[in-house]
Formats: sequence, structure tokens, C-alpha cells
Amino acid sequence: MFVTISYDVSEDKRRTKIHKILKSYGQWVQYSIFECELNDTQYAKLRSRLSKLIKDEDSIRFYFLCACCQGKIERLGGTQPLDSTVFFA
Repeated sequence: MFVTISYDVSEDKRRTKIHKILKSYGQWVQYSIFECELNDTQYAKLRSRLSKLIKDEDSIRFYFLCACCQGKIERLGGTQPLDSTVFFA
């Protein structure tokens, strides 16, 4: 399944942990957005790991795209975010 994941996390330390977890599952495409190709087991494990980290004020959203919709993704301008060892420090 193709999943776009966005997150809004208020605390830098938690945000960095969430970013690192998501980076191990998919491609970082914008500052708080990842695109992931996951099977059911990977999705369940990812969701479980993330749910242990977030607080009430945080938000993580999962958008599932079918194969037909994946082909309709458009990108205008911009560059991929630069990966760095320090994220929101």
C-alpha cells in the first residue's frame, strides 16, 4: 500500500524521534511529510511505534493512495528536503 504520512508534533525531541522512525520506512518528501510503500505488517508496526510516542497535542495523519491515484501525483518546483544529522534541534 502507498501511504502519505504527515505529522504535526509540538516538541522538538518527539518530532525528531518520529522523523527518524518514518525515515526508516519511506521517503522524506517535505518537512513533515513522508511517502511510504508498506505491506500490512510494516504499516501495523509503524503505527504501533508512532502511537507510543505521540501526545494529545500531536497529530499524525495517514493518507492511503490506490495505484491509480499514485499515478496522478504531481510535483511542481521545490527540491527534496536536505537530510541532516540534526533535525529541529
